[in-house]
Amino acid sequence: MRRHAPSAERNREPILAILRELLPSRGTVLEVASGTGQHAVFFSRAFPGLVWQPTDADPTALESIEAWRREEGPPSLRSPLVLDVSTAPWPMESADAMVCINMIHISPWEACQGLMRGAARVLSPGGPLILYGAYFIEGRPTAPSNLAFDASLRERNPAWGVRELGAVTAEARANGLELDRVVDMPSNNFTVVFRQRGG
Repeated sequence: MRRHAPSAERNREPILAILRELLPSRGTVLEVASGTGQHAVFFSRAFPGLVWQPTDADPTALESIEAWRREEGPPSLRSPLVLDVSTAPWPMESADAMVCINMIHISPWEACQGLMRGAARVLSPGGPLILYGAYFIEGRPTAPSNLAFDASLRERNPAWGVRELGAVTAEARANGLELDRVVDMPSNNFTVVFRQRGG
């Protein structure tokens, strides 16, 4: 039942270093598009004071997340919930932080729009929405690997693709979220942090 993504093993430590700076010491973290469940187990074990709520829209992913949780998850890791970000309502009404890793480019643009709408609804004032993945950033050279990645994504599904950070930021601001920081990560990825206004 457990699925395994090598990329999750590679990027978990760099992401963890950023999460240590951003996540509160107590509260609930909503992880959107948890995929295999590897990150959910790893991060929930690193933050024992936080309730970690994984989600996904894919039934196969939900099975994998639950299998990882049962075999290796701490008590603070909840069973996964079904969440399609493009629909409302969401299965959670509030969260102190949100984490979304490698979803925006492997989904239609409507998923990004739904993510921002949902984050605006559920995040506490000042709460972070933490995104990780590849982005095109205006004024910065694009790595050849990201251009190739974008082409491969669009070949698999024309609605997918590496997103322009400016467009993502505009969508966030339209829903009351402000850009907090952009952090360079290994392998030409970025961590992008938005915050709910009022914090």
